[in-house]
Amino acid sequence: MIRKIIKIDEEKCNGCGLCAAACHEGAIGMAGGKAKLLREDYCDGLGDCLPACPANAISFETREAPAYDAAAVARAKTQTLPCGCPSAQSKKIERRSAPETANEARSELSQWPVQIKLVSVNAPYFQGARLLVAADCTAYACGDFHGRFIRGRVTLVGCPKLDMADYSEKLSEILKANDILSLTLVRMEVPCCGKMESALCAALENSGKNIPFEVYIVSTDGKVFKK
Repeated sequence: MIRKIIKIDEEKCNGCGLCAAACHEGAIGMAGGKAKLLREDYCDGLGDCLPACPANAISFETREAPAYDAAAVARAKTQTLPCGCPSAQSKKIERRSAPETANEARSELSQWPVQIKLVSVNAPYFQGARLLVAADCTAYACGDFHGRFIRGRVTLVGCPKLDMADYSEKLSEILKANDILSLTLVRMEVPCCGKMESALCAALENSGKNIPFEVYIVSTDGKVFKK
């Protein structure tokens, strides 16, 4: 059939993966460091991926393409993410290579992806969420991080020093677009982690919302302090 569908300019694509994260249908994936339309029948032609692309590499075209298959998309959402990774939104799928031992802690992660720069602002798991924003290193420094902080929360992680990014704009969009019930920040005691705190404080102020907010600081030897 002739219909509207997205077109990806691979020469412009910078391989950031933001379009794949924004595509709720899972039509887009990453291959060879570039975004590709992997399933034409998964593309609904609405273009949620367009505003997510910082390189303006995505546009619409009208051409011969398979019809949008909503049923196939619904089935795929229980198995994979747009980027092709296994979905962590469903705990029904267990992939353990060995029986769980008494000393093995179960993951409390409830969604994927977790990187601030990859999540979609309008992801359904943000609605009514208790949001955890954490510096990458905290999960390694704090031995009981999953049970203490991730359990019952939607988790976002990042490192402003490695990403060379100001997360305040993305976090502002998330807070504005969703009904967030509470905010928890977990950062390391090192100075560069101060950017995580300032970004979240700025985002909260920009959102104009009054959301309960707490900050925890993790020392390099694993001690946790509430600010």
